[in-house]
Amino acid sequence: MKEIGNTGAELVGIIGAGTMGRGIAQIAATAGHPVLLVDLDQGVLDAAHSSLERILNRQVEKGRMSKEAVGGILGRISYDTGMNGLREAGLVIEAVVENSSVKENIFSALEGVVSKQCWLATNTSSLSVTALAASCKHPERFLGLHFFNPAPLMPLVEVVPALQSQDELASSAFELMSAWGKKPAMAGDSPGFIVNRVARPFYGEAIRIMEEGVADHVTIDWAMTALGGFRMGPFTLMDLIGNDVNYAVTESVWAAFHHDPRYRPSFSQKRNVDAGYLGRKSGRGWYDYSDGAVQLKPREDKDLGQDILWRILVMLINEAADALFWGVADAEGIDRAMQGGVNYPQGLLAWADKVGIDRCIKKLDEMYALYGEDRYRCSPMLRKMAQQRGTFRPDLAAV
Repeated sequence: MKEIGNTGAELVGIIGAGTMGRGIAQIAATAGHPVLLVDLDQGVLDAAHSSLERILNRQVEKGRMSKEAVGGILGRISYDTGMNGLREAGLVIEAVVENSSVKENIFSALEGVVSKQCWLATNTSSLSVTALAASCKHPERFLGLHFFNPAPLMPLVEVVPALQSQDELASSAFELMSAWGKKPAMAGDSPGFIVNRVARPFYGEAIRIMEEGVADHVTIDWAMTALGGFRMGPFTLMDLIGNDVNYAVTESVWAAFHHDPRYRPSFSQKRNVDAGYLGRKSGRGWYDYSDGAVQLKPREDKDLGQDILWRILVMLINEAADALFWGVADAEGIDRAMQGGVNYPQGLLAWADKVGIDRCIKKLDEMYALYGEDRYRCSPMLRKMAQQRGTFRPDLAAV
């Protein structure tokens, strides 16, 4: 099985031909693998085929790829409504709806088709990889490979071994993802893995600031982009992701952490979902995307903006430090994940070193004293680092 990382000859199967599945298929085929994209719905397969042709031919039009290269990629991808063609697959990646029962049924069916040497992987963003592995007869060859949308463009893949995974599986998968041109990060099987755990305050604290009346959503977005260097503000990003999807992930992480108040979902976002204000896809979310809609202008007060940025940033840093404290990933992996998975302008732990760990603790303690909520408790890792006068990223000290 290790040979899959060293040759493009071994078949890769993808279950689910939606946006994510077809994106992963493109990545594997570009890396030289024959790919079988499987979906029960022939219409979805046809749409995937058309989409891949359109996307790749656009690369030819822009001069980024040759016709021959695109022809080779497309020629390596085949489509089927059944799994029988996966008998010789070296790796099968499931990329279907976030429903554990659906996924478990797929893996049960797969185990009746593929060889015992075939790796089985889930692209889940929020479900327990260990729990999914437990539904398999051979859980030792199971792991999580969490790609980010759009998969061909986003460099990060979270490699998540299950508790039952054989010892070398995760490192072999890490090497394979690197060979595919990705920048993988090893993550523990903890709720939300790295990105969907650490990123929660980007949305949650932004909504909290708005709910308190400190600033409106437009001003918060302005502060995070113009002053913080984030590519998108939290409200713009929630509208792009879809408020329903973003809320569901928050709710899932909150439940998985036994309703820890740090991850508590927002009433305001739930009201948007209830009203059908899902974001760009519905024409309205935090913003109104209808033709002729008048958009609010931000209050470009630099002092206010810096206060907003600092409050959200310190909550993100605290979450990153806590992920490190609980061994979800190492410091370099956490920073790489947040930059590669959600385009943060710099790694959060490197950012903590830059702004000062003591300063982060002071802000968190001030908020905890003001609100009296466990939401604002300071991670032991921040206090430990401050006591040791250390830095999270000594590897960057000379940079």
